[in-house]
Amino acid sequence: MENTGTSLFAKLIAERLGLRERQVEGTLTLLDDGATIPFIARYRKERTGALDEVQIAAIAEQNDRLKELAKRKETITKTITEQEKMTPELEARIAACWDATELEDLYLPYKPKRRTRAQAAREQGLEPLALMLIRGEQNPERAAQRFISDAVATIEDALRGAQDIIAEMVSEDERSRQTVRGTFRRTAYITSKVVKAKADTDEAQKFSDYFDWSEPLKRCSSHRLLAMRRGEAEGILRVSITVDDDECIEKLQRQWNTRPQSSSAREGRGCAMLVAEAVADGYKRLLCPSIENEFAASSKECADEEAIRVFAENLRQLLLGAPLGQKRVMGIDPGFRTGCKVVCLDAQGNLLHHEAIFPHPPVRKPAEAADALASMIRRYKIEAIAIGNGTASRETKGFVEMVVKELSAAASPAHKEEPGVGLYVVSEDGASVYSASKVARDEFPDEDVTVRGAVSIGRRLMDPLAELVKIDPKSIGVGQYQHDVDQTKLKRSLDQTVESCVNSVGVNLNTASVHLLTYVSGLGPTLAKNIVDYRRENGAFTSRAQLKKVPRLGPAAFEQCAGFLRIADAKNPLDNSAVHPERYALVEQIAKDQGCKVIDLIQQKDIRARVDIKRYVSADVGLPTLTDIMQELEKPGRDPREALEEFEFDSRVTSIDDLVPGMELPGIVTNITNFGAFVDIGVHQDGLVHISQLADKYVSHPTDVVHLHQHVRVRVTEVDRCRSRISLSMRTA
Repeated sequence: MENTGTSLFAKLIAERLGLRERQVEGTLTLLDDGATIPFIARYRKERTGALDEVQIAAIAEQNDRLKELAKRKETITKTITEQEKMTPELEARIAACWDATELEDLYLPYKPKRRTRAQAAREQGLEPLALMLIRGEQNPERAAQRFISDAVATIEDALRGAQDIIAEMVSEDERSRQTVRGTFRRTAYITSKVVKAKADTDEAQKFSDYFDWSEPLKRCSSHRLLAMRRGEAEGILRVSITVDDDECIEKLQRQWNTRPQSSSAREGRGCAMLVAEAVADGYKRLLCPSIENEFAASSKECADEEAIRVFAENLRQLLLGAPLGQKRVMGIDPGFRTGCKVVCLDAQGNLLHHEAIFPHPPVRKPAEAADALASMIRRYKIEAIAIGNGTASRETKGFVEMVVKELSAAASPAHKEEPGVGLYVVSEDGASVYSASKVARDEFPDEDVTVRGAVSIGRRLMDPLAELVKIDPKSIGVGQYQHDVDQTKLKRSLDQTVESCVNSVGVNLNTASVHLLTYVSGLGPTLAKNIVDYRRENGAFTSRAQLKKVPRLGPAAFEQCAGFLRIADAKNPLDNSAVHPERYALVEQIAKDQGCKVIDLIQQKDIRARVDIKRYVSADVGLPTLTDIMQELEKPGRDPREALEEFEFDSRVTSIDDLVPGMELPGIVTNITNFGAFVDIGVHQDGLVHISQLADKYVSHPTDVVHLHQHVRVRVTEVDRCRSRISLSMRTA
């Protein structure tokens, strides 16, 4: 992009996002140079004025939109020019226009279209008659008489053709479109009706709330709009967006019925009446459907953006879930008929052993299952057990607790003081998708899907981020209507979210999988594979500098990725921190000025306290970067995620039939939407805490009160067993 283009785009984006033009210019330059969003946000704060990832992503998105609009303007200009209809005024308006809707309004009269009634009338030479009617110059019948020809048999045919031309002129007129668009924007209603033939079907019942629904479009929440559109797509509902047609027609007729120029008032009224009829026809047949489609598309786009935003935030919270860390873990995929698949993993997540146990009906061999479980816990020195939250989860957890208690009771006095085996219930969402994926087949080519699924459950406990990045985010179960929204936008948003999470936590260069490395800034599938291949052939990395020896990992990729890769126990302690290698010399200079080594600077708080970072401000290193460096030296390689907590469901309830309004129960937040939060209370059916029930105070958005996997106390307010719906409250009674 040329400098003039960059400058213009920077100005437009700055105005739209409320940022300084200089911030946007710096960000666009970095993006054009190939820098990633995480890298820019972390290591180029001086260039952007310390913009965060959300702001940088918004700049990138606006930049892409403006580039697309610029291409569209080129196409439109070329098309109109080829038609020999371009005027200096129109060309100037197109050049100055950076609003997509306004641009399409300008183009509409010149846009190639299917043969229309107005086009046929123009071919019959009736356009001058249409203009006469609009001006009200003479008796309409007398004027029409002059246009009788072989193609136009009667005066009525001539007037009808002229009205068709006027109707199309109205529908393509920029001012008319803005008038109707303004009415839609202020007063449009969205209405949903059930298709009568489908009303009594089972599949229609999930849309029963929208069988007869109407509300102002501007107040319609994203989840309601997407629900209605899904019902429409499935043939259950008919959805329309409407306004007061009479009001719109009256406004348009006032615009188009110009003061008659004829000396005869009667003749003027005749023209005015014909024009009024044409305006009404143009509105009903052409203009209103066009604007309705426009608002249907724009409201769907807004609903998509909100749904994607909620999905991305939920995904972020899930990926940044508390990790157990490198412990020896047992993963259990619970089940009744097929038994419980049990896997034992070492502290690095490698599979050591697997087998199936059958503690539940119909096979029911609890004694054998208990012996096998106890034997595996002892043999593989298991420190924690992860149990999937699907079918038979509660029953399996109770059984495992019994075995663990018996083991603890039988332990020798010397082992009594050792920490017990922790029990954790882990979300199974997406485990089956992973187990059948190419990633899982490559990891465990000789194991079946049940073993792979149990391994995934165990690894999720150790490090949710490292395991969940292997699964398509849409399969993790933290969004709503993910299949109804724009899939390209959804994928881009979720990929950005995964990339952001991976880089904010950092990645262990010597243990990370290819899939995890793929999301590291500046890498991707090819370089990630090359890193793992190099690691396999040459042994563990001992310094970040060795990355430069990885095939095809050049200086640009090294700059982008190095700061996000960690090497535990590296010779240079900065290699296990978020300090970028480009700033190692600066840190060494700070240490030298303090008369110590870098490791002393990290380990001794009093030395760090003496550092005056303002002394080290330079042309390319400002206070934001220096502040980040000092914070990282305080806790190098710190994990931003919370500590893991154990959780217990209420033993009184195991199914929806056990629930009684008024019960107070512990629960885990499993999903968050605009209208509330879903909470698992251990009955195999999540309950909904509506946004109005989240707190005693007003809540503008559920994420202001709760986050994914948060442990909460809820009260049962209603149980609808027919529709398997549970209503919960977090308000004080």
